[in-house]
Amino acid sequence: MTQTKESQALVARQLGDLQRQISTIIKGKPAQIRDAVACLIAGGHLLIEDLPGVGKTTLAHALAVSMGLKFSRLQFTADLMPSDLLGVSIYEREKAGFVFHPGPVFAQVLLADEINRAGPKTQSALLEAMEENQVSIDGTSHALPQPFFVIATQNPSEQLGTYPLPESQLDRFLMCISLGYPDAASERELLMGQDSREAIRALQAVMTPADVQAAQAAVKTIHASPALLDYLQALIAATRSGQWFTEGLSPRAGLGVLRAARARALLDQRDFVAPDDVQAILPQTIAHRLRPRAGAGRGAAEQVRAMIEALPIP
Repeated sequence: MTQTKESQALVARQLGDLQRQISTIIKGKPAQIRDAVACLIAGGHLLIEDLPGVGKTTLAHALAVSMGLKFSRLQFTADLMPSDLLGVSIYEREKAGFVFHPGPVFAQVLLADEINRAGPKTQSALLEAMEENQVSIDGTSHALPQPFFVIATQNPSEQLGTYPLPESQLDRFLMCISLGYPDAASERELLMGQDSREAIRALQAVMTPADVQAAQAAVKTIHASPALLDYLQALIAATRSGQWFTEGLSPRAGLGVLRAARARALLDQRDFVAPDDVQAILPQTIAHRLRPRAGAGRGAAEQVRAMIEALPIP
């Protein structure tokens, strides 16, 4: 038990260093950085929905560099084909056979930029990779590097040339966050500082891929008491009651909430999950999976917060 606590403390210190370093690039967004790190160490994939130019790509790149992970970026467009993402098998005369040439998905951090500008077929091609950590080409399965994270960015659906992500794919993202505009002080720092691309090139990795996998393992050791599970089940049941949303959370979504809450507890250097952890990550982990009931007059995230306020902690 002592060894477990010591390893948890070491991982938590590394994750603290990670967040501080990324904060030097992404100014004034500690909560969003914290959510992104929690999502990745919980073994999930992250969706960032916001306007162009607010730092979505920069955050993804800074996370990959700071974690010492191989980074790949693919701009999703209307004419992007699944093979552009996954790779292709090409006949090579010298080898008298087909040789597989991996696509951008064969990275440890894949930035799927403006994912909702690609057509449904290409969006679906990403699904197996996110769920199974492998892709199938010409009947052959190819394992992806580990750890493997997808960080997808999405423009608001009212912008031209966007295709809404299907519900099955939205459900594969553990969290959905927005960065928003910086406050005045943070924006002044950006205006007076160096170019973000130069700043990222100057970053040094504060973790290794093995450290990231150790952090993922540490998340699984965080204790969730029976009373905490009672509270989580009450929240899940409330989403299914019809009072707040048209349809409720799936069991898979409930497991995702628990993983994210454990990750947040680890970031706070605790070995147990508190109700505050669940409340803090709930809007980011479930709002993109739910539709408010007719006449609610609130968006999904606001409806989640209202539901949290209405439910007592057991």
